[in-house]
Amino acid sequence: MIGKLKGTIDEIGDDYALIDVHGVCYVAFCSARTLSRLSSPGEAAVLFIETYVREDQLKLFGFVTALEREWFNLLQSVQGVGAKVALALLSTLTPSELANAIALQDKTAVSRAPGVGPKVAVRIITELKNKAPAFAGEAAANIGLKQELGEGVAPAPVADAVSALTNLGYSREQAANAISAALKNGGEGADSAKLIRLGLKELSR
Repeated sequence: MIGKLKGTIDEIGDDYALIDVHGVCYVAFCSARTLSRLSSPGEAAVLFIETYVREDQLKLFGFVTALEREWFNLLQSVQGVGAKVALALLSTLTPSELANAIALQDKTAVSRAPGVGPKVAVRIITELKNKAPAFAGEAAANIGLKQELGEGVAPAPVADAVSALTNLGYSREQAANAISAALKNGGEGADSAKLIRLGLKELSR
């Protein structure tokens, strides 16, 4: 079982990277986001690897971070999501964005990935909503608030403030992040009007 490759980039294709490890070249299939973060051929590279062994093939999937690899496996625990769809999701959304979208139950964000229709998006949200917080990465600090918003149990001033910001054209994630920051910066117990003002200040930074 291969867990990590450290070597030199030999070639970067549309959906794979060829990594030379002491003269042996390994093909690692990657998301578009992972490929964009690799350097040019001839440069050093480190990829976390998920190894797939089937009766007729052995495939390596590569990721820049261990968290991306964990999401790759987590996504495939959902019925109807295979390796191709999981890579498409990781090409479209970062692990933190995925965690946020699932917490907010934002099927529109999840279905932005190629091959993910509304039904699959709802299934991903439903099956992973209790698991996603553990894989939130940098979004972990305010994932609880987003879950409350997604489930419709957030305090009324918070929900109203987020709704107001989305009506102004901000995404639900941007609005939730801004209101979360507003709450931390003296907004505890504030009404929706104050939260909106504080949230707009956060968004203007």
